[in-house]
Amino acid sequence: MADFFPVLRVLGALLTFFSLGMLLPCVVSWVQEDGLIHVWGISAGAAFVSGALLWAGLRKFKRELQPRHGIFLVSLTWVLLPFFASVPLMWALDDIGRPINFTHAYFEAVSGLTTTGATVLTKLDDLPLSINFWRTFLQWLGGMGILVLAVAILPLLGVGGSQLFKAEIAGPIKDSKLTPRVKETAKGLWGIYSTFSIACFLAYWVAGMTAMDALMHMFSTVSLGGLSSHDASFAHFNSGWLEMISVVFMLAASCNFALYFIALRKRSLRGFWRDPEMRATIIALVGGGLVVSAVLWSKGIYGPLESLRYGIFHTVSVASTTGYATTDYLKWPAFAPMLMLLLSGVATSAGSAGCGIKMVRVLILVKQTLREMTRLVHPRAVQPVTLGNMVVDNRVIFSVLAFMLVYGVTIIALSMLLVLTDLDPITAFSAVVASINCTGPGLGDIGPSSHFGVLTDFQVWVCTFAMVLGRLELLSLIALLTPSFWRK
Repeated sequence: MADFFPVLRVLGALLTFFSLGMLLPCVVSWVQEDGLIHVWGISAGAAFVSGALLWAGLRKFKRELQPRHGIFLVSLTWVLLPFFASVPLMWALDDIGRPINFTHAYFEAVSGLTTTGATVLTKLDDLPLSINFWRTFLQWLGGMGILVLAVAILPLLGVGGSQLFKAEIAGPIKDSKLTPRVKETAKGLWGIYSTFSIACFLAYWVAGMTAMDALMHMFSTVSLGGLSSHDASFAHFNSGWLEMISVVFMLAASCNFALYFIALRKRSLRGFWRDPEMRATIIALVGGGLVVSAVLWSKGIYGPLESLRYGIFHTVSVASTTGYATTDYLKWPAFAPMLMLLLSGVATSAGSAGCGIKMVRVLILVKQTLREMTRLVHPRAVQPVTLGNMVVDNRVIFSVLAFMLVYGVTIIALSMLLVLTDLDPITAFSAVVASINCTGPGLGDIGPSSHFGVLTDFQVWVCTFAMVLGRLELLSLIALLTPSFWRK
C-alpha cells in the first residue's frame, strides 16, 4: 500500500484545488440570498481540510509517478471527487425541502463531472440558482478533465505530470506532445477550452439568454454535458438562433482541441480539414443530422425548414454526447432516435470533450478491416495501416481491438444486468449506452421528456458505474481489478 502513498498525496492536492470550486456557488448563494451559503461554505471547508491533511500527512512521499500510479490516481479521482461534490448537493436539497438519498446525489455529481448530463431531479426551474450553478459547473470542470487542469496550473503536480496527462487524455494515441513540457501542453488545451467558453457565453447572452442562463448553458455546451437549469432543456428558450449557436459550439467541442492549439501556434487553419479524424467527425455529425432531417420531412413530421432545424440540432446534440432537447424525439420514427444514440458512441474526436469510442478508433478499425480483406486476396501484400500521413503502430491497433471487445462486452453485460432487474430491454440497453457514452438521455423510460429518477437505486448505481467506466475509457478502471495491477 505504501507504494501508492505518492498517489494519495497528489490526490490531496487535487481535492484541495477542487474545494475552491465550491466557493463559486457560495458566491452565487450570497448574491441571490437563497439561504444556502452555509452549505457551500462548510462543504468547501471540509473538502479543503480533507485534501490539505492528506497532502500534509504524506508530504514525504514524493517520487516520480509510474503509469500504474497515473491509472490509479485518475480512477480514484473520478470516484472520490463526486462524493465531495454530492455532499453539498444532498444537503442543499434537504434544506429546501426536497431531500434525495445518497444514491441519487452521487449519480447527479458523477453525471456532472463525467459530462453525461443525465439527471434524477425534476422541477429544475424551481431550484435555487446556486444548486443549478453547481450542477452545470461540475460539467465544465470535467469537460477537459480536472487532472489536466491541475497539471496546467499546479506546480506541485509537475513531477509525474506526464503520467497523469496520458492517463486522463482520451484516445488510443497519447504519446505525441504538442510542446516539450506536458504542463505547457495542458495550459494550452485549457486556454483553448476557456476561450471557447468565453465566446459561447457571450454568444448566448447577446442572442437573448439572461447572463446566468448563458453562463450555465455555456458550462454544459462546451463540455458537451447537456445539463440544463430548466425542465424543458433548450425548449425553454424556443429560439432558432440559440439552437444554431449551440450547434456551432457543440461541433467545435466535438473535435480535437489539440488541432486548435496547433493552429494557434502556427497561425494557420490549413491543417484542420487535413486531419482525417476531424473530417470524419464533422461528416458524421452533420451528415447524421441531414439524414434525420430527411426522415422527418419524408414522414411528414415537419416541413422542410423545421425538419432541418430539429434534425440538425437534436442529432448534433445527442451524437456529440451533449443531450440537449427541444422536443420529445422519441415520438419521431424509431430510426431517428436510434441513429442518434448509436452515433453518440463514435461521433466525437479523441482529445475532445466527448466520450464514447472516439472517431479515431473507428477509423483505425475500418482501415484494419480493409487491410485484412486485402490480405485474403493478396496474402503477401505489405499494406500498413495509415491515418493521414502517419503509420499506425501495431500496438495501437491491438489496443483499439481490445478496447472494442471490452466496450461491446461491457454494454452487453450491464444491459443484461439491468434486464435481470425487470427493466425493459430498450430502456436497459439505452441506459447503458447513454451512460457509457456519457450522452445523457436514452430511449424508453429515460428519454428526453423523462429522467433517471424513474429507475430503482440499484439500476441507478449500475448507470453510475457505467458513467465512470465510460469517462475512464473502460480499460483504466477495469485494469484496477486485475491481479497484475497490484503486483510491483
